[in-house]
Amino acid sequence: MLPISSAALAALAGAIRRPARAEWSNDGTTWRPAQLVPGSAQIKVDQTADVRYTATAELGGVDIGRDGINDVVTNVRLWQGLQLARREPEWIPAGHYVVSRPARTAAGTITVELAGREDELRRAKFPSSRTLGPASAKELVEQLVGEALPGVPVAWLPGVAPQTTVPQIVSDDRWGVLSAGTDSNGTGTGIAAALAGRIWADARGIVTVGPVPTLADPVVWRIPRGPGGALVSVQEETSAEGLVNVWIVTSDGGDGAPAITAYAWDDDPNSLTYAGPDPINDPLAPQRLGLTGVRLRVDRYASAVITTQAQGTDVAKSRLADSLGVQSSLSFTAACNPALEAGDVVEAEVRPGVWEPHLVDSLGYTLGAPSMQCTTRTTTRRL
Repeated sequence: MLPISSAALAALAGAIRRPARAEWSNDGTTWRPAQLVPGSAQIKVDQTADVRYTATAELGGVDIGRDGINDVVTNVRLWQGLQLARREPEWIPAGHYVVSRPARTAAGTITVELAGREDELRRAKFPSSRTLGPASAKELVEQLVGEALPGVPVAWLPGVAPQTTVPQIVSDDRWGVLSAGTDSNGTGTGIAAALAGRIWADARGIVTVGPVPTLADPVVWRIPRGPGGALVSVQEETSAEGLVNVWIVTSDGGDGAPAITAYAWDDDPNSLTYAGPDPINDPLAPQRLGLTGVRLRVDRYASAVITTQAQGTDVAKSRLADSLGVQSSLSFTAACNPALEAGDVVEAEVRPGVWEPHLVDSLGYTLGAPSMQCTTRTTTRRL
């Protein structure tokens, strides 16, 4: 979760003013204020998407063109304020964006479609196939980001190993190398994916490499129901779409080194997606033990960037964590907490007195509005 004071967090469900502001820049250093048409800025955040932050907005007091808003060099920053009585607003970033499709309205304002800085990295493909490495992940990621976004920092979160050696890669796709791309044979070439992580631009525009979030992460916000509670409405839904309970991760760099194969499966007997005691070496165990409810949903991932058995195991475990729980999802409307990030774990009172941990996959809100919508997933344990 983004920084927010305890006083503002506690006041979200009550009477609190919510100012909003926007600013724009064509050089990344000089920022100018823009008038934000009330209710026009729609924010969407999705931790499973290539571009995490997207938005639309209507801006006044600005022009279109070389010296105004354009879709070549203009960046826009949005902010959500929280103002308690007798205090100055507490400003929380709501995304750092690149602009597309600026259009003038009959009222003279400018409508814009906005996308996070990943969009610039995706568009900055290599002019021709390029050989990269061997080098550390940190060296390659910061080089490739710096070429496309000069001066933009890269943050490395705990849980990924930036000093991991990346073998030689040949690619024409910058974002594919940075994130989770594949070559013509379908073999992974993504550095972040090989680190059992993801790469994204956060709400402040900082390019970040971090681990795949799981339900084991700390709870950042408890959301109660009822009078005075921040939870407005809840819709529970179950779906097996995207569910995988056995992952097989392989790597063969083609350099004569032994090929790597790593496995991860749901080994929790109390889980609805239990894959049995050992579906790899003892696939008949469920039949022998009378485990009639065991069902396997298997997927594979191959990457030329994985170079050690431990790295392969980490990748298999991260993919398993990211593919469990999707069949128990929750869509809810709550008091708008602009500090909440996709990938955060919240604890929601889904029914009176029943609390569940949920991993936020996506969220959306309007700047200045009192509520937000979230889509989450939760544990598959049998209660």
